[in-house]
Amino acid sequence: MFIKNTWYVAGFEKEFGESFISRRILDLPLVLYRTSDGRYVAMDDCCPHRLLPLSKGKRVGDEMQCGYHGMCFSADGECTHVPGQTNIPSAARVATYPIEARHGFVWIWMGEADLADSALIPDVHWHNSPEWKSSQGYHHIEANYTLLNDNLLDLSHETYVHSRTIGNDEEESIAAYAAKTTVEHDCLVRAHREMPNIEAPPFFALVIGRPCRINRWQSAIHLVPSINLTVVGVHPVEEERADARIGHVLHLLTPESPGSTHYFWAFVRNYRLDDEELTEGIRKASAATFDEDKQILECQQKQMERLNSKVPQVAIKLDEAPIRARRLLEQRLEHEARNPRHVMAPPPLVPQHSFAILEEV
Repeated sequence: MFIKNTWYVAGFEKEFGESFISRRILDLPLVLYRTSDGRYVAMDDCCPHRLLPLSKGKRVGDEMQCGYHGMCFSADGECTHVPGQTNIPSAARVATYPIEARHGFVWIWMGEADLADSALIPDVHWHNSPEWKSSQGYHHIEANYTLLNDNLLDLSHETYVHSRTIGNDEEESIAAYAAKTTVEHDCLVRAHREMPNIEAPPFFALVIGRPCRINRWQSAIHLVPSINLTVVGVHPVEEERADARIGHVLHLLTPESPGSTHYFWAFVRNYRLDDEELTEGIRKASAATFDEDKQILECQQKQMERLNSKVPQVAIKLDEAPIRARRLLEQRLEHEARNPRHVMAPPPLVPQHSFAILEEV
């Protein structure tokens, strides 16, 4: 069901403060926090004594105290105190998981702990780079993460689902502009579209500052199992491509359970970096866009459960990139099932900046 030997986003760095976070990841309840010396911690949300979730207790300094009998556990998962006795049972410990902060996110590794190389964390450095500005947020989606992957790889739905935000009218349907789909390294899918001389949808009119006709292109990029990036370029038709406004939309999906997903997202841009009004406008517009996706995806999930069915039931041309991504995921799941120590190094999501800005694909 889930790839384990890979890094998933456990949260934004800014979420980790003086308290703790209770979050289910890969269908496993966890307690997450940051110690006073800056170390990040992830442990099972379960006291080994009588199985009460540690999240029902409290944080005491850099330790978690169970809310039932007061047993305390260190950041390493070791029991440090049992009220009423001095000896500590050797089995009184809680499992912990590798966890690292990188690019403004906190990443967790749920597989073989000794394989958790921080060099394998996907490069999404734009999120906290001084050369880019981020508008970010979070959605909880009651749908399997593979449905979100599908949705993000087939952006033709924008015309119909996002007509009030990023979609074009049917006269300029995104589906009418063919996507060029490629697969790299058995783990990455790219689907690139060029949309020249179209009317600017509401979101892109906001980006440019006025309604106009634009040249627009976007690359939907998917890294198995659940890292997605949409590279968006746009400029008025009378301007040069080299002067385009570029956005990297990060869609970092972490499976919560078989039927739900943590959706950490950020729209990072390389223009008008000091315009806080635009930053907030993009955040609100992005949130509204993903609200629209949420409705569709959760309806899909309910239909699949009701009919005990998978999607797509009928494949069309627009399904090429999602189907390729699902095949890569199936291959990765098979590899890990045969070899629990199987690991794949992620290739660059955007090998060269010019791939998205200057070169017409």
